[in-house]
Amino acid sequence: MAPTGRAALLAALGSLPVGLLAPGWTGILAVDGAVALACACDFALAAPVRRLGLSLTGDTSVRLGEPAEVTLTVTNTSRRPLRGRVRDAWPPSSWRPGTEQDASRHTLTVPPGERRRLTTRLRPTRRGDRTADRVTVRSYGPLGLYARQGSHRVPWTVRVLPPFTSRKHLPSKLARLRELDGRTSLLTRGEGTEFDSLREYVPGDDTRSIDWRATARQSTVAVRTWRPERDRHLLLVLDTGRTSAGRVGDAPRLDAAMDAALLLAALASRAGDRVDLLAYDRRVRALVQGKASGELLPALVDAMAPLEPELVETDSRGLSAAALRSAPRRSLIVLFTGLESAPLEEGLFPVLSTLTDRHTVLVASVADPHIAAMTASRGSTEAVYSAAAGAQAEAERHRVAARLTRHGVHVVDALPDELAPALADTYLALKAAGKL
Repeated sequence: MAPTGRAALLAALGSLPVGLLAPGWTGILAVDGAVALACACDFALAAPVRRLGLSLTGDTSVRLGEPAEVTLTVTNTSRRPLRGRVRDAWPPSSWRPGTEQDASRHTLTVPPGERRRLTTRLRPTRRGDRTADRVTVRSYGPLGLYARQGSHRVPWTVRVLPPFTSRKHLPSKLARLRELDGRTSLLTRGEGTEFDSLREYVPGDDTRSIDWRATARQSTVAVRTWRPERDRHLLLVLDTGRTSAGRVGDAPRLDAAMDAALLLAALASRAGDRVDLLAYDRRVRALVQGKASGELLPALVDAMAPLEPELVETDSRGLSAAALRSAPRRSLIVLFTGLESAPLEEGLFPVLSTLTDRHTVLVASVADPHIAAMTASRGSTEAVYSAAAGAQAEAERHRVAARLTRHGVHVVDALPDELAPALADTYLALKAAGKL
């Protein structure tokens, strides 16, 4: 139950003549009694809110930054018309800051026995599951003096998926893949490439590619064409420990790593390779295995959506063991982690040989653009000290990357916007060289 501003205004206006003409308890009781009686009648004529039928339908998933629509159906099962206001409550991150007030509140009128639909437009600002909280209905009487109010829990969840902003790089990487695959006039040959087909020799072809047996059976010189090996296995390993929580720009490192992983997965699946995903810190947070090419990206974005960085030190031995279980055959293991020396010295380096002995390992790390800006700063004493600190941090990352390279690990260290295309280029280079 809730009185409205109209009831308060009516009581205030009634008090004026009482104060001027008949001050005293009798006048006050006469005015307030009349207002109270009108409020009681208004309350009795308002539609009950507990008997309303409420249900939600609409979008169940949306990419981060894109709008989603959820429809609330209000069914009035009483014999009185519903004149009310509705608040469809969701977590604060379901809207952009400052827009919740207008997006979540609705005014409606529902005659007896009828239903109305209200649309709530969400625009989430964080990944993960957004669950509807409560639907609060305030039902007014015909005079607008008093209202019934009640809340209902109406279950509905919208999963906010990673945005996959690096998708724009996919066409150019696929064009490069077609060149490697022998689908254009440019043909390459690597150590581990597979035989594709025979064609007529043209000047400039490598004479080592001439197939003499095929040449003997026909009147022209035949050469073998090659394509990179297919059906290789890639294991994408997301380190969800505390280092992935560091913010680069407006998002955690983990978000940039996810974006790069999605581009690499899309490219590798088009190349005929099998891609799995493992997210780990002290336990397995997500695992995607054995998905066909058409099912891979939906499965990956669905598994990545609820992932959040855990503020714990990653158990590198457990991560290595989980990776070896997920990749029993020789594979390309892409580890998305930081290049901070202390965590790697105590965690990854002691177990690195167990991975490199059986697999090709690639470490992908997100560099902080703020450090690059610090390194370039000049003009004041404070700026020079910042530049020195930035240069020292970059030198430390280069030292760690060089040590990883000496252990046979391929390293990609790039800014958030550059990591995805750089990682895709490294994958194509490894594929062209037959090192997968």
